[in-house]
Amino acid sequence: MTPLPTPPADDAALLAAFEARIAAGESIEPKDWMPERYRKQLLRMMSQHAHSEVVGMLPEGNWITRAPSLRRKLALLAKVQDEAGHGLYIYCGAETLGTDRSELVEQLLDGRAKYSSIFNYPTLSWADMGVIGWLVDGAAIVNQTVLAKASYGPYARAMVRICKEENFHKRQGYEVCTVLANGTPAQREMLQEAVNRFWWPSLMMFGPSDTDSPNSGELLKWRVKRKTNDELRQRFVNLTVPQAIALGITVPDPDLRLNEATGDWEFGAIDWSEFHAVLQGHGPCNQERLAARRQAHEEGAWVREAAAAHAAKQDARRGTAAA
Repeated sequence: MTPLPTPPADDAALLAAFEARIAAGESIEPKDWMPERYRKQLLRMMSQHAHSEVVGMLPEGNWITRAPSLRRKLALLAKVQDEAGHGLYIYCGAETLGTDRSELVEQLLDGRAKYSSIFNYPTLSWADMGVIGWLVDGAAIVNQTVLAKASYGPYARAMVRICKEENFHKRQGYEVCTVLANGTPAQREMLQEAVNRFWWPSLMMFGPSDTDSPNSGELLKWRVKRKTNDELRQRFVNLTVPQAIALGITVPDPDLRLNEATGDWEFGAIDWSEFHAVLQGHGPCNQERLAARRQAHEEGAWVREAAAAHAAKQDARRGTAAA
């Protein structure tokens, strides 16, 4: 990848013009001037998102061969392929900010980069595939539909396609949950147990509380984000609790109650110590996930080398023809 030119240093006039464009709702494009902090915040956010899509393939890919029918195998395989594509879209978008994808991947593999905490939890039963589609992809949709209006054009445009596919993933997951909820007592118990494990980690996906979020202020100011972590979390709960009721599933929160005045489902306190422990590498599957990605990267070296050799051969041929 050809590196982008070094951006000019921030100055008052450039910054004022940039902030006026943001306030007017204009889209910022790769060749436009942007503050270095805006660039760095975007790169951090987009790379974490791309890493999450790629790492997120692992807990579901583990169940492709064990799905209960050919139809379920094909659906799950298609979903995992979609997630690979989502990672690719966002890596490509992140490269427009001047950092090569190989560097971003290296940051993931050596542990410098973060990805969504939810993917550091194990998938212990087939019901987890339904619950991940319903809860995890449902949480992603709430977050990403807002990102489709982000101020950075490449990121917003990537979200439009990704959200369409994520909506399909959520419907697919909820359908699995519906079948289990209407199945045998053992199937209903399996579904409830999966919900018990994934409910709170799903709420943590939106990030820390607004009072403890180090990046939200800048992202909101620059309209990369349009809603706070807590606002998005509340919307997710409001959308999801009625779906759980329809399934006949109990949400594992004794403090959950409907506030008749606001229409919000009020929920209990989140264990943020667990969230931070997982982010720091101490979750149930942190080491397993990174080890799997490192192994895949090493085993795929020959593909990257072959692609580079082919590209060099094509360049040489074009050079000879031009001469």
